[in-house]
Amino acid sequence: MRANTLIMIVLAGVFGVLAVVLVNIWLAGQRSAMAGVTGIQADTVVVAAVPLKFGDALSADKLREIAWPAGAVPAGAFKTTKEALAGDGTRQALQMISANEPILASKITGPGQRATLSAVLGEGMKAVSIRVNDVLGVAGFVFPGDRVDVLLTRTVRDSDGVDKSFVDVLLQSMKVLAVDQVADESKDSPTVVKSVTLEASTKDAQKLTLAAGAGQLSLALRQAAASKGETTERVTLSDLTGETPDDVATRQAELNKQAAADAAAAAERKRADDKIAGLTQAVEKVGSRLDALGKVKPAPAVASAPEVREVVKEVVKYVQPEPPKNVSVGVFRGVKLETYDVPRQP
Repeated sequence: MRANTLIMIVLAGVFGVLAVVLVNIWLAGQRSAMAGVTGIQADTVVVAAVPLKFGDALSADKLREIAWPAGAVPAGAFKTTKEALAGDGTRQALQMISANEPILASKITGPGQRATLSAVLGEGMKAVSIRVNDVLGVAGFVFPGDRVDVLLTRTVRDSDGVDKSFVDVLLQSMKVLAVDQVADESKDSPTVVKSVTLEASTKDAQKLTLAAGAGQLSLALRQAAASKGETTERVTLSDLTGETPDDVATRQAELNKQAAADAAAAAERKRADDKIAGLTQAVEKVGSRLDALGKVKPAPAVASAPEVREVVKEVVKYVQPEPPKNVSVGVFRGVKLETYDVPRQP
């Protein structure tokens, strides 16, 4: 065996012994620290022995007591299992509780109460349901316990008769209490739903009720840790196309004008078609009448007796006119002519 190999083996053994000694020293220090901790006054807290879901009834086999530092007991915790199960009737879990998680009064119902939404609501809060579909409900990925923003889409007609659509953020960071009729927060499979129940204040509940009839409501799922609101603004069609409201109104007016012109042309074509149809019907009636007359046989001609006319002879007789009784006589008096009527002499 070479000297270098022997030296390496010796060094490895030395370092191994040193590591063991250091680990023993560290473990001793940890045991001393634990011994010091055990000197602190301890208390007991009731925790879940098994995972609990919404609506699960509490029983002695689902709970257990564990040691807990006396100065760090959570508010609403129970010290004994008997205390947690005290009262007439069983208690039920209002939300999912993991194993070894402390049982708090806010997470379970009172004695004999059922696990309903009324027990989940916070102080002064209301439960309001809104109708959604597979798209408006974020494709079914909204579950009890999530937080959502409520969007309102409306279409109104301005003074010029032009319809304008826009979207407003109605409410932010609304807690989802139930999806359809399921309020279990442990539900993790997406399903298409018809309604979502939200926790809202009285004023927000009024807004949701009014908005349900004023337009279309939709949901926007928020990040789990994002509970604060943000500054929002109205989004219109001009924000989608980059056009101004005047451009949209002008284009709409042109479309309306073109539609009116098309309607007028269609009406004129209809009137012309009606006239042509009337003329066609008249021609058909005349043709039918001529055909009917052509089928009638003519009556035989009867020779009539010659008409006898009376011959009248005209006789012309000359009659001598009678002479006038007076005659006119002219007399010049100087250069002046005077006329006199005098009786005619026989």
